[in-house]
Amino acid sequence: MTKHSAAPYTNRNQVRMTSNTPKFIETRHLQQSVAVESGQLHILTDINLSINAGDSVAITGNSGSGKSTLLGLLAGLDVASRGEVWLAGQQLGALNEDQRAALRQRLIGFVFQSFQLLPHLSALENVMLPLELAGLPARDTARHWLARVGLGAREAHTPRQLSGGEQQRVAIARAFACQPQLLLADEPTGNLDSRTGAQIIELLFEAHAEAGTTLVLVTHDDALAARCQRQLHLDAGRLMASAST
Repeated sequence: MTKHSAAPYTNRNQVRMTSNTPKFIETRHLQQSVAVESGQLHILTDINLSINAGDSVAITGNSGSGKSTLLGLLAGLDVASRGEVWLAGQQLGALNEDQRAALRQRLIGFVFQSFQLLPHLSALENVMLPLELAGLPARDTARHWLARVGLGAREAHTPRQLSGGEQQRVAIARAFACQPQLLLADEPTGNLDSRTGAQIIELLFEAHAEAGTTLVLVTHDDALAARCQRQLHLDAGRLMASAST
């Protein structure tokens, strides 16, 4: 990760946590079910977890165990069948879709396995876009973060002109540029070879430490999960005992 001198990073949305402050993320008896021909398919069952501000947490489990579903519920992208999700003191189930979208824009950054870059935009424009949508200064901030992830010389390149690892670097720059309190990553190394994946892991945790962001990621990558302070394991939609590092 290229080092650059800059003013100390300050998170514009940071929640001030004290011993009396509720957990930054908390779920209470969370359940997600979908209707199927035979009745109800339970994807998640009675999930109770809490995460402090600034923590790094890996959600692991076999395919189909409910990992991505849980991530979507924590982001307010979906509404739980039962139970509650609390984020920064807000009960997501009590908010309507527009309110949840506004909360996501203000608090959450995303890094996806498939990068989710807009193909017709340059690297710089991809990082600028969420900043512009949020009404924030865009160009200088986007340039800072592209330089921070080692892509200062690739600002004008479109995704098809970048390697997979470079595209994921752009996605990380885009996620951190809006100074999120919470970064959600869904298999961020899943489409990368092991060497590139290792570089992305290093970059992700350097940026996480610099920004003081709460990091929650879904992964099959043991090396990535081991870098987190805690590991939450899902088995057939149920939360098993978590491990700490």
